[in-house]
Amino acid sequence: MLANNVFSACCKAISQRLTILLFVLTPSLASADVVNVSHGIAMHGDLKYPPHFAHFDYVNPNAPKGGKVVKSAIGTFDSFNNFIVKGTPADGLGYIYDTLLATAQDEPFSLYGLLAESLEIPGDRSWIIFNLRPEARFSDGEPVTAEDVVFSFDILREKGAPHYKAYYADIETIEALDKHRVKFSFKNNQNKELALIVGQVAILPKHYWNEREFQKPSQEKPIGSGPYIIDRFEAGRSLTYKRNPNYWGSDIPVRKGKYNFDEITFDYYRDGTVAMEAFKAGEYDFREENSSKRWATSYTGQAFDDGRIIATALEHENPTGMQAFILNNRKGKFSDPVVRQALALAFDFEWTNKNIFYDAYTRTHSYFSNSEMAASELPDAEELKILEPIRDQVPAEVFTQIYRAPETNGDGRIYKELRQAKRFLSEAGWTFKNGKLVDSKGDQLTIEMLLYSPAFERVVAPFIRNLDRLGIQSSIRLVDVSQYISRLRSFDFDIVVSGFGQSNSPGNEQINYWHSSVADTEGSRNLIGIKNPAVDYLIDQLIKAPNREQLVLRTRALDRVLLWNHYVIPQYHINKYRIAYWDKFSMPSTRPKYDLGFDTWWSKSAGGSK
Repeated sequence: MLANNVFSACCKAISQRLTILLFVLTPSLASADVVNVSHGIAMHGDLKYPPHFAHFDYVNPNAPKGGKVVKSAIGTFDSFNNFIVKGTPADGLGYIYDTLLATAQDEPFSLYGLLAESLEIPGDRSWIIFNLRPEARFSDGEPVTAEDVVFSFDILREKGAPHYKAYYADIETIEALDKHRVKFSFKNNQNKELALIVGQVAILPKHYWNEREFQKPSQEKPIGSGPYIIDRFEAGRSLTYKRNPNYWGSDIPVRKGKYNFDEITFDYYRDGTVAMEAFKAGEYDFREENSSKRWATSYTGQAFDDGRIIATALEHENPTGMQAFILNNRKGKFSDPVVRQALALAFDFEWTNKNIFYDAYTRTHSYFSNSEMAASELPDAEELKILEPIRDQVPAEVFTQIYRAPETNGDGRIYKELRQAKRFLSEAGWTFKNGKLVDSKGDQLTIEMLLYSPAFERVVAPFIRNLDRLGIQSSIRLVDVSQYISRLRSFDFDIVVSGFGQSNSPGNEQINYWHSSVADTEGSRNLIGIKNPAVDYLIDQLIKAPNREQLVLRTRALDRVLLWNHYVIPQYHINKYRIAYWDKFSMPSTRPKYDLGFDTWWSKSAGGSK
């Protein structure tokens, strides 16, 4: 902890590039008068790694560089600009860019210096200064400067995808104090996460983008400061990244032992079935499986038997979020929560899990499943204090019941559930006439399920049969990936299957998921179209949480309010990485707690040991 006069002297030392005395930064220091200089920052609690740490525990610092890896992608691509709404960006573009700070994958939410060698911040987190590494370079050899940082945030908030403007709305000013020093000042000191998440944005080269149209999709190879550059590509079909031999950051602590492959290639396939056969034929090296049927039936053959292909399921401790049938609440037919509740009764998860998924999944009952933030019990006294101001704005069940998605016995005979659904629909003003569910004008309720993967038709088909039994005219619309993305961005759908991923430290991203301010912003992640003052209030409370205990309580409150509004039809989750790879890789003996850690693997052909 530094006193003011010591801090002033330290600032002078920083500007002169002298040795800096670094301190571990913790949020327990609440005084705005105390300014700390640190190598990292934790959202809550202490940092795991001390100043001058050598490398993360989950890497092999001596991992050899070399070799190649080929992965798969589904669909196509037409752009190398993943910062805008337009176009279909290629996979792996994050390899090109560095950020001010890097995430520790074995802590809930802690960041350490990447482009920034240190940071300065007061106890109340009302501002933050990043001191850039003078050796940081873009791939064309140009230095990374404070002006590039200012430019990146300006252009992303002005011309980037909508979530940038919402996510960073509480930034008041960004100033380049000198060539290697940049200061972010915030509108208030309530948004404690903001000091961390400004460190997670890709820093773009001002000299490159000043000469180009940022909002236009392009397949011109971009410039970045990350460990890889685009080497070659076949438009829409294949893309290869090459490890930058002149990468400036190879030996800094947060990069040591990572990004070991000389080349990373993404080959594109029409769908998952075609991609699976290509993998077994040896056309690519690694895949993460998301289909229970394929996992149960397709990972067989001589290559698996003799160990040339390894298939394994690795448990993880990450929140699994909410995968669901997402109902577009912008459409009048889904605006009534009673209708949405009725439709949920037509999805028979237990039968689906048994007959289609090989009992691989667990039913999801929370937007923050597989975490302590799930509202799995009635609110306690502390959580009630959070909920009480909005008691009259939320369903009564929030206070009296624990939400559970509808459950059946799994035999496929859901007569009781469908009878209840019909009662709900009648209550909502719908009438059954001649086998059809109609409104007061006599128009039948119609629902279109928008999909891009043929593999998901088998999941949706039983649900549609049950909807038909309710007198609803339902259908599946299968489109290609590009059209699917376009229709999601413009909210042109009835129901889609999608998800809302969550981290161990929810924060500002919740605005883009559920807040009224982005409900009508094309390209936002508020696919549901939620406009609910109570939800807005809880998001604000969550972002302002002063400590981990309050963050958990406020997240649970948000969870139960979302659940009892029946915005989605919850599906299922699994707390494992299901992976398969050809036996040509080595990996560290310790895996990161909150990530698969593939970026720490290396090629056996390059040598080395764990």
